[in-house]
Amino acid sequence: MIEIEDLTREESIELLESIGYGHLACCTNDRPYVVPVHYAFTNEKAYIYTTEGKKSDVIKANPNVCLQVEDVATNRDWLSVIVEGKAERVGPGEERDLVIALISKINPTFTPAVSIRWLDNWVRENVEVIFRIVPENISGRRGVDRTDKPFAPQPQDLEPN
Repeated sequence: MIEIEDLTREESIELLESIGYGHLACCTNDRPYVVPVHYAFTNEKAYIYTTEGKKSDVIKANPNVCLQVEDVATNRDWLSVIVEGKAERVGPGEERDLVIALISKINPTFTPAVSIRWLDNWVRENVEVIFRIVPENISGRRGVDRTDKPFAPQPQDLEPN
């Protein structure tokens, strides 16, 4: 048997700080858009590095976002956290430098993309965009495998039908 338990805020933040990869959900014109992202979570904020394109256009139109992060060992043993908040663009400066350092540590293959400017198939310059998500709500759950736990009948199970 699997049971679902709520994570504490501390457990949720611990997962956010340790994973560095999740799914970002945003929405515009009543159409949801979900993309995988690398992120950094520090000082109770999530940071996402991307380039200008559909994701940044959707967030510009509607800054309400949701970041979902998970750690799945098995389908009976997992953790999942949701961060709801508004995405704000980070400009040049110390905060940008911190984000670049954190995300480079989480995703070493990201480093060359920081300094490269290129044109893609649509002849669009690869322009960096960094978003800060200040959580309005953080919630988490875990699946706990109780297969080996003996069945304990509940009072309603003992009553005749």
